[in-house]
Amino acid sequence: MAKLIMTADDSASVRQMVSFTLKQNGYEVVEAVDGQDALTKLGSQKVDMLITDLNMPNLDGIGLIKGVRSGSLNKFIPIVMLTTESQDSRKQEGKAAGATGWIVKPFKPEQLIAVVKKVLG
Repeated sequence: MAKLIMTADDSASVRQMVSFTLKQNGYEVVEAVDGQDALTKLGSQKVDMLITDLNMPNLDGIGLIKGVRSGSLNKFIPIVMLTTESQDSRKQEGKAAGATGWIVKPFKPEQLIAVVKKVLG
């Protein structure tokens, strides 16, 4: 059965690119337009992994990670940040919140798939 990955990003073009890349590699994808949308969907749907942007309206990536980690259904899923932010301080903040990995935009599809495979095993 295909692994289900959620992508949360306020940019439609980024969501499209992530979705397309994942689907081409045999994954199923559910999209969220921001952190709040993602948290709502994750409250009732089990996913195998979350790929989230950092800077989003309503609820940012750090808030989303904290929300997922404090929930129950998807508490232990791998979470990868996909963001333009590359400062170590932001990475530490993400790690502290519970992020598993970090990909800096713009990303190459091969890079995204390599991280997904590494994290999902």
